[in-house]
Amino acid sequence: MLFVEANGARIPAIGLGTWELRGRTCARIVEQALRLGYRHIDTAQMYNNEREVGEGLRAAGVKRDQVFLTTKIWPSHFAPHDLERSAKESLVRLRLTEVDLLLLHWPNPQVPLVETLGALARVRQQGLARHIGISNFTVALIEEAVAACPEPLACDQVEYHPYLDQTKVREACARHGMALVAYSPVAKGRIKSDRALQRIGERYRKTAAQICLRWLVQQGVAAIPRTSKLERLSENIEIFDFELSEEEMQQISDMGNAGGRLTDFGFAPKWD
Repeated sequence: MLFVEANGARIPAIGLGTWELRGRTCARIVEQALRLGYRHIDTAQMYNNEREVGEGLRAAGVKRDQVFLTTKIWPSHFAPHDLERSAKESLVRLRLTEVDLLLLHWPNPQVPLVETLGALARVRQQGLARHIGISNFTVALIEEAVAACPEPLACDQVEYHPYLDQTKVREACARHGMALVAYSPVAKGRIKSDRALQRIGERYRKTAAQICLRWLVQQGVAAIPRTSKLERLSENIEIFDFELSEEEMQQISDMGNAGGRLTDFGFAPKWD
């Protein structure tokens, strides 16, 4: 496993996203992922599966300090007292004393960002989260957040795949020592039928999805593909035995803007 270093955080480069995973399926997938060697699990309050993620973590029998676990605060809980209470409620559901990374899930213009970030920093200072960060923040909001937060921010988690150019966000994160964590990294399955990626994959005996994930990792990006299929778990993590050439990296990067964003929240920001 490779790691992305960011303001004191050491984030495994490939993780498991759990959006839309529910109940026993969620717990089983988390458990199996950890048994296969995953050490990065991503959840959120809005996913309504923190309890099952915690069950999968305990069932896998992996030592807690070997797993990097992320959860996210939903924007309706961004008022300072609400945020601190909400973070503690997440820990109760997960049955943990701390998470490795706690993120603001989406920007919320209804609550002053400086107040929200102050509360997020206090959560870290209280030992409830080892690291804190943001998600779905634009370049302008990254700059505002870094200036306003009394504690270092570890990452911005955004949608990122070959069909969506996130160069500006990635550069903004790099300026501040932050990681970029990519959700929907295989474009919700669209990548698997991409002929250009398939052709590159034939050279390495890899799938189009594996080529896509390798492209992200070689940029120093952490990726959290979601799957409910056990066979996909193995495929997604088997990307550390080959390396794409500079030409192949550029070829994939040139695909940006071909398909645009896939996120279906109406209040999603423009990235730059």
